Amino acid sequence: MFVRAYLRASTSAQDAYRARQALGAFAAHHHQKIASYYSENASGASPNRVELRRLLADAYAGDVLLVESIDRLSRLPTDDWKRLRTKIDAKGLRVVALDLPTSHAAMQKTPGDDFTFRMLDAINAMMLDMMAAIARKDYEQRRERQAQGIEKAKAEGRYRGRPINPALHRRVSELLDAGLSIRKVAQHAQCSTSTVQRVKSMNLE
Repeated sequence: MFVRAYLRASTSAQDAYRARQALGAFAAHHHQKIASYYSENASGASPNRVELRRLLADAYAGDVLLVESIDRLSRLPTDDWKRLRTKIDAKGLRVVALDLPTSHAAMQKTPGDDFTFRMLDAINAMMLDMMAAIARKDYEQRRERQAQGIEKAKAEGRYRGRPINPALHRRVSELLDAGLSIRKVAQHAQCSTSTVQRVKSMNLE
């Protein structure tokens, strides 16, 4: 079994070390080794990702495409996601995500009888599409909340242009969603605590 791990970070400041460790530990738990890592800084809403294309070009039928979560693989609109799924399926890749338990059976060297394997495969395909749709909806809701926050600030005379750059905003939002404290977020994102607090308040509006 050849396991190819894909790590995607939204910004150049984002450190994929934690995700790499999590994927390595997961593979080891299933008595597998990650043969190749593909890491890049790109938005999951973009279909043009160099390292993901390279992974697909390198892959062979039966390989595992391992990701930490489905949103690391895709926050794509429906049509773009369908095109990516078609490429993955055409390569014969099996997608395994840490947050998708139905996919974990693909890490087993002997998946069991054919009927069970096919049933799990069908369930996993359905769940994969569902979680990709949820990831896209989350992305759109984030953007909508940001736009609403800006409009509210404009109406109240508080808006002075973009308070921070969009890439940093996304990075701070992701760290906040991960449950880190304001101080820890500031350290990881390399920004001030006031910037983190400003992003947090905008996300809550």
